Amino acid sequence: KVRPITSASIHTKNTFSLKYGKVEVRAKLPACLGTWAAIWMMPVKSTYGYWPKSGEIDIMERLNNNHVAYQTVHTYYTFNLGRKDNPQHGTVHAIDRDGWNVYGVDILPDSIVFHINGCPTLTYPKVNDGTDGQFPFYIPQYLLIDMQLGGSWVGDVDAADLPVTMEIDWVKHYVDNHTIK
Repeated sequence: KVRPITSASIHTKNTFSLKYGKVEVRAKLPACLGTWAAIWMMPVKSTYGYWPKSGEIDIMERLNNNHVAYQTVHTYYTFNLGRKDNPQHGTVHAIDRDGWNVYGVDILPDSIVFHINGCPTLTYPKVNDGTDGQFPFYIPQYLLIDMQLGGSWVGDVDAADLPVTMEIDWVKHYVDNHTIK
């Protein structure tokens, strides 16, 4: 079957993972209806079972031609138990819609810290020692970068807007030697 529209993804599963440290990606994202660009992290193994029990870190999601990026933590605590505000599990932050932005996250033993263009946007702390699946982020995470076209969250793609390109200038990671255990 010929598909008129395709999506693309790259990942570092089985090649690179990070337990504690920082990941940054400098990207320029397309701006048209029906696009869903994402930079995110998943655990290399599912210690607690399938998603969302082992967690997901959305470093950046951009929908359509929005002027903002979403940054979110998904866990059993936030998704299944619905505890999204204590602590706050996600944020929306302004980006340069047509230019380059640096999206990043610091993964620490006691918190996840998101940033855009070097400015902190949200800290998701470990609370109550991470009980109820609130903080499963002691498992090494691998990186995914993808560009999806169409779907329930972004709507249909206007073929007249195609092709679209997600550009990645660089990906950097830093290991924090003080948090390695």
